[in-house]
Amino acid sequence: METTKITERIRRVEGAIAETCARVNREPGDIRLVVVTKSAEIEQIEEVIRLGYNHFGENRIQQLKKVCAQVAEFMQQHPDDATLPKEIHWHMIGHLQRNKVRQILPMVSLTHSVDTLRLAEEINSSAARMNLTPRVLLQMNTSNEPQKYGVPIGAATHLAEQIETLPHLKLIGLMTMAPLTRNKDVIRACFTRARELYYEMRGEKIVGNQFTELSMGMSSDYEIAIEEGATILRLGSAIFAG
Repeated sequence: METTKITERIRRVEGAIAETCARVNREPGDIRLVVVTKSAEIEQIEEVIRLGYNHFGENRIQQLKKVCAQVAEFMQQHPDDATLPKEIHWHMIGHLQRNKVRQILPMVSLTHSVDTLRLAEEINSSAARMNLTPRVLLQMNTSNEPQKYGVPIGAATHLAEQIETLPHLKLIGLMTMAPLTRNKDVIRACFTRARELYYEMRGEKIVGNQFTELSMGMSSDYEIAIEEGATILRLGSAIFAG
């Protein structure tokens, strides 16, 4: 049955996270798994929720709205089920256009993909009107791939300083993606750059005490990401596609 496969995959991921953490002297509890739902059916997502996971990610607005509503309905149907998480948290992990900001702010607990001042300013002004204080990550293009979104490494510190001046959002960390390659050295180099910049920003007091998250690592490279200091993993196919 598909549900059994999903449980097996989750356990496999949990085991890999635990083994990697043991190897680099980290605690598995310090790492948050965001389950990316874009390829999943609602029944599959429900099983993941029943396994205790409550952080989910989407990279498209329409799909986010659809799945968020489906999951909310599922939770409302089981109000007295003590085995279910009390809350579900949604993460926007894909490119965000400024004209879509107002649609997602009430739904998401963390936006991973802020990579321009204009987008940050739109989030800030929309949040002020909605009386919200959204949390965001600064997305960096550590691989220098032209087709990828993200602020270049050399401009990231200045952008972080500018975002820090906006009163209606909280910059809580960095996000990056490694290239799709089997070359582990290339992948590691991207994650190392992100980690180094993360600690540089913290050390130079460019960011506040809330700056604690490093979102990097997907289904094909999350173990390397853990070794390099990731606090948030974004996994989809490792759970829903094996």
